[in-house]
Amino acid sequence: MRERAPDDGGVAPARVAILLSGRGSNFVALADAIERGQVPARVVRVISNREEAPGLARARERGLAAVAIPHGADASRQSHEAQLLAALAECGAEWICLAGYMRLLSSAFVAHYRHRILNIHPSLLPAFPGLHPQRQAIAAGVKISGCTVHLVDEGLDSGPIVVQRAVPVLDDDREETLAARILTEEHRAYPEALRRLLTESWRLEGRRVLFAL
Repeated sequence: MRERAPDDGGVAPARVAILLSGRGSNFVALADAIERGQVPARVVRVISNREEAPGLARARERGLAAVAIPHGADASRQSHEAQLLAALAECGAEWICLAGYMRLLSSAFVAHYRHRILNIHPSLLPAFPGLHPQRQAIAAGVKISGCTVHLVDEGLDSGPIVVQRAVPVLDDDREETLAARILTEEHRAYPEALRRLLTESWRLEGRRVLFAL
């Protein structure tokens, strides 16, 4: 199944929304790459489920539209996602990049943006999905870990893999030191993955993302 062919020079930049819950370092990496002209996209909205998320302030410092849509204890997932989808429709988002967004998306939400939601995870998936993957990697005794950019599906860190980058796991690593080394590669892998999806022909075969040679 073909998903995208390369754009020609007359096509407008892709409209990208960033969802985050924390400091937004991967948002900054994406925004920097876009500003440098390395990714043919435009950030049309930055959204957080936490009003105090530092990533919102970083977005506003750049002059980007940034809004909090909190998921209060009295809000169901359905009502919260309805607000989120409305905000995305309002800004005309074509792609969604999850940058440390600490909420699982429902199947209905994923269906709205099928094969247009990206996530980055600090392990070499399918190894160590879920929380604390760096801790999992050290406990498992692996010698190599890294990060994965993948398309989001209905599972937990289970979607088709777009880009991976590896880092060594050192004998004296702690969770924090391994996380810092992986984060450096995350900031390279995320812009690369978005650029490739927007500029190269690709298709899905099962859970594989295949780029044209």
